Order: sequence, then C-alpha cells, then structure tokens
Amino acid sequence: MAEPILPGATIGVLGSGQLGRMFAIAARELGYRIVVFSPETDTPAGQIGDVEFACDYGDLEKIREFARLVKVVTFEFENVPSATTRTAAEIVPVRPDGQVLHITQHRLREKGFLQEHGFPVTPFRRVGSLADLEAAARELGLPAVLKTASFGYDGKGQVKLHAASQLAAAWQSLGGAEGIYEAFVDFEKELSVVAARTLGGEFAAFPVFENTHANHILDVTFAPAAIAPELAREACELAKGILEQLNVVGLLTVEMFLTRSGKLLVNELAPRTHNSGHLTIDACVTSQFEQQLRAVCGLPLGAADLREPAAMANLLGDVWAHGEPDWAAALSDPRVKLHLYGKAQPRKGRKMGHLTATGATVAEAVRRVREARGRLTGDGVKA
Repeated sequence: MAEPILPGATIGVLGSGQLGRMFAIAARELGYRIVVFSPETDTPAGQIGDVEFACDYGDLEKIREFARLVKVVTFEFENVPSATTRTAAEIVPVRPDGQVLHITQHRLREKGFLQEHGFPVTPFRRVGSLADLEAAARELGLPAVLKTASFGYDGKGQVKLHAASQLAAAWQSLGGAEGIYEAFVDFEKELSVVAARTLGGEFAAFPVFENTHANHILDVTFAPAAIAPELAREACELAKGILEQLNVVGLLTVEMFLTRSGKLLVNELAPRTHNSGHLTIDACVTSQFEQQLRAVCGLPLGAADLREPAAMANLLGDVWAHGEPDWAAALSDPRVKLHLYGKAQPRKGRKMGHLTATGATVAEAVRRVREARGRLTGDGVKA
C-alpha cells in the first residue's frame, strides 16, 4: 500500500473552474498547497492556488514541469486529452487514473462499459452517419435524444428528437462528429450519488441528491432525495459497484434517472466533484471537496452524513441582468449561505455561484433557498 500524502504536500489540479476553487479551499484548510493547470489565467481555482499554469493541455513539457511540483494529480474537469494524463502519470500518481477519464469523457465508451458490466442504462446506438441515425430511430423509436459522443455538458451538443423529419438536421448539427442515440427515458426524477473510494477500497457515498434542471443546467438540488429508503440504498449500491469496476481512486459522481415504473437507470458518470454536491459544504460532516482530497491523498475518508435537510440553488449570470444582485437581501435569512466563484464577467447561463440553505425539512430548505435567490433580483420565489 502506498504511503499517504500528508498535509504540507502539494496537490496538482487539472482544470481551473469553480470545482477546482472549492477543492483548493478545502485543501488549504487541511494544510496542503495547490498547483493549478489549465489554458486560462486568473481563474476561479487559480485565485486560490499557489501556482497557476496557464498552458494548453497539449503542452506536454509544461505538463511535466507541473507534475514535478506535486505529489499527486487530480481533476476538476474531465475533458483533458489522454496524452496529458499519461505524461503526468510518468512522474506522479494521477487519481482517478487516465483510464477512468478515458471511459467517462466519451459517452459511447461510458455507456458501453456500463452495459458490459451489467449496470442499467437506457438503450443506445452509435451514430457515425445519417444512415446510422435513421437505423437507430427505427430500432429504438422516437422520441429520443441525439448527443455528441465527446465533450458535452450542461446540455451542450445534444438535441431531442420527436419526428423522423428532424433526423437530417440533427445529423448536420453534429458537424460530422461521432454521436450517440439514446432512447427516450420517461423519468420521474433525476438523482445523483457522489461517492469516494480509496486505494485500499474504502468506500463512502453522500446521501442521494434529487436534482431539477432548467434549460439543461442544474437549477436546484436537495437532500435527502424524496425516494423510498430501499431505492436510496439501491442507488448507493449501484454507485459502489461502478467505482469498484472502474477501480476509482478519488471521487466519482453517478447521475441517474428514476423511471415512472420505479427503475433506476445510470445516465452519466463524472470522475470528480459535482454541481449537485455543493450543498455538502454547509450540510454534511465532510464536504465532497474534502472527501476528494482525502481519497486522492490516501487518507481515511470522512463521514458523509447529512447534518440536516439542505438545498442548493445555482446562480447563473442571468441574475446580473439588471445590475448587481442584492446580496444583503438574499442573506437576510441566517440559514442561507452564499458561495461566489470569482468569475469577473457574468454571462447568460454561466455558473457564477450558488446559494445553500438548511431547514427542519427538505421542503423548508428548498423554500428558503428559492426565496433567497428571488430576493437577489426582487423577484420573490420566481428566481
């Protein structure tokens, strides 16, 4: 067993957005130093890190320089070239390793892996041509969803199909990229499980989160999810099986659908912390970011228990549409917490921060966080 990487050491992070920022804050609290690598500068994570590399992921000499400064490399962003992770791994451990990244950054590889190992997924087909798309529509039916196989998130690179007349335009929208055709899922709820696993196989999962989306972007999350206890256990067991089959060392998020017939289907995997897990900072014994740190450093995992019901609401750039939001109004509820990501320019649809709230019940927590977000713009609970 490898020796743990102890406080005082330096951790490398590939990616420099808000997930990296909150990871860096957690790492600093435990006494670690942080080096961030991404193509940009003055980033959310770079503002917290000790060193910020602003280089292309394909600059392998810079990746080697980055890796020599750290004891372990982890991710806050999975769309990193395989050559980048292989190069870093020549020098230090990369956790989760490059094979996990290789599978999870490509929807066809991901769905194929899950299906091969017996995990429940919606029926799917590879699409490499219009003829493939037409065949998939005949075999799996309509409605359905066509997605790019690579580099998609927050609804980017996907289109919902309702009729055969849409197929030609949908194929054109991919611009020749490889696609995946997924049968439509009549789901009741969208759920996620954020879980951690260590090199020695220790596993811990946070309570199941229930998620609602607006325009394909996560809007509000709450925990515990409003599902039966046996379904919550099943969701966590699914996550555990996936982390074990992938041999994950670090954190992985499993996004799931709960169908109207009561069946869980795995939708997507993310080998990192997740937007839906942000409420863990204020509501759990250990945050998802500290848990990632513990897992990749070989430390014992922290308790993932929820202290009380909680909810999180995303803050998009839209909130700034009519000027600076009224932060004091949002924080007039003492149970509301504000987290901003250090992004200079608010843009429509851009994640700028989030609010969390706790309450005696899930309904109370959701009401508090929605009302607080509404007060930012004077719109009440409409936000």
